[in-house]
Amino acid sequence: MKVQPAVFLLLFFLVGYGSSEQSTTSRGCGLGIFPRYVYLCDLDAIWGIVVEAVAGAGVLTTLLLMLILLVRLPFITEQEKKSPLGIHFLFLLGTLGLFGLAFAFIIQEDEAICSTRRFLWGVLFSLCFSCLLAQAWRIRKLVQHGKSPSGWHLFGMVICLMLVQVIIAVEWIILTVVREKKMACNYEPMDFVMVLIYIMVLMVATLVLSFFTLCGKFQKWKKNGICLIITTFLSVLIWVAWMTMYLFGNSELSKKDEWNDPTLAIALVSSGWVFLIFHAIIEVHCTILPAPQENTTNYFDTSQPRMRETPFEEDIQLPRSYMENKAFSMDEHGAMRPGVLRTGSMGNRLSAPLRSGVFQPTEMAVVLNGGTIPTAPPSYTGRHLW
Repeated sequence: MKVQPAVFLLLFFLVGYGSSEQSTTSRGCGLGIFPRYVYLCDLDAIWGIVVEAVAGAGVLTTLLLMLILLVRLPFITEQEKKSPLGIHFLFLLGTLGLFGLAFAFIIQEDEAICSTRRFLWGVLFSLCFSCLLAQAWRIRKLVQHGKSPSGWHLFGMVICLMLVQVIIAVEWIILTVVREKKMACNYEPMDFVMVLIYIMVLMVATLVLSFFTLCGKFQKWKKNGICLIITTFLSVLIWVAWMTMYLFGNSELSKKDEWNDPTLAIALVSSGWVFLIFHAIIEVHCTILPAPQENTTNYFDTSQPRMRETPFEEDIQLPRSYMENKAFSMDEHGAMRPGVLRTGSMGNRLSAPLRSGVFQPTEMAVVLNGGTIPTAPPSYTGRHLW
């Protein structure tokens, strides 16, 4: 019984310590979360949660598109659809990287995070716009000549264009961080934008080349060119918006330190969804769409080769009653000589010399067809014999 006061004092101390920790943590976050990850769950800074949710949905959508392409890969037989599969996967990989990089701008910066931001921003965008430029070149060839460049040419073009931005980003980090001994997070917004000039050149080249995809005689590929124009044009608008806010808007509003990271994170997520909705989903759908079936044989087209003409009874064993009736009809046909009168339900009529070579409906055929004589279509070349 003497131990009970000590136990109550210990419980009171723990509850008081927990309540003090609860008051210092952000609303919506747990007690054990590190301060650098607070924007992932802070309800007071709602932008982090919104960007996180939109980026997560983009990651799932991109992975689903990649899975669909992998599953449908053995069933793609057309050469025009097989050649761009490599750049389709590279484009989806770059889009997936954009959504993943958005989380690096939600997390509070440190040396490793800042180096990742500076390097991957330009490299991922250069990969995406290189794929779009290669796609514009491919569609232009398809619209004008009906043939697509080989898949290795497209793949090599994308890799070479992306390596240029890789070299630029590596040199920037080496010159500022390694050589000048500056902190990775210590850089001016203008320096960040100047490193991305090569990506702007890719963007403008893609937009200009995509307009040439509307000039050609093969109409079915022009829809892909229109989607490419929309994708590039919206990307240009997004880049103009985020660079304006990042360079001038945040400073004018005295929110430079607070709004720089949200501005870049929103630009990443917006660009990623534009790439998915207006390009990736449409291209994947066109790629997995089955080839159109060939038209059925037109039996009235005399230019087509004739079918095999063999007696019906050679392939199928017919019953004896049918054979007897067939023999009887052949005897009756042999008895119909030219100039012999036949008596039927419709009166006397003279057998025509061409009766054995041209189809003429009998009285029973007229009755069964409702009193009308069947006719051939207008395109039938033997219409003059009827």
